[in-house]
Amino acid sequence: MTYDVDMDQIIIDAVEIFQNGFACSEAVIYSIKKNFDLEISDDAIAMSSGFPWGLAGAGCICGALAGGTMCIGYFFGRRTPGDVSSYMKCQELTIELHDYFKQLNGASCCRILTKGMEKNSQERKEQCIKFVESTVRKVAEIIIREKMQKCCFCKIFIFFSYPQNKKYITMKHM
Repeated sequence: MTYDVDMDQIIIDAVEIFQNGFACSEAVIYSIKKNFDLEISDDAIAMSSGFPWGLAGAGCICGALAGGTMCIGYFFGRRTPGDVSSYMKCQELTIELHDYFKQLNGASCCRILTKGMEKNSQERKEQCIKFVESTVRKVAEIIIREKMQKCCFCKIFIFFSYPQNKKYITMKHM
């Protein structure tokens, strides 16, 4: 696992795989898995395949948001019954992601976000790309911020490289 990530690359990878056949939830998980170099099976991506189009077309939660929630759960969720601390942390970060998404987009339900758009239209795909981009960025920011806070000997370095304006976030143990 690494925390040395290029935020632009996270977005590029998510959008590229979305445009090449993965749906929103799958694209978010794929990009986080790839860029944080997570040693988890592709089964995690497969587990999210029911989320697109608001839970398989039902119009509920946006798939990108659901995929982002799965990523937060991977990093911060509990792994044993009764681990209230991890459970509460995961809940707190999930609410943060949800509220960010809702404030940015006006809703978190797919049917509201895509109202009046044909399921496979270019208009809807372009809008969903924006949801994937903003979600994968926010999830990565939450992971970096929270992992930095957990390790008291870590410092975070943010480099701005001009003229490309690329934002790299590197976490180094000092």
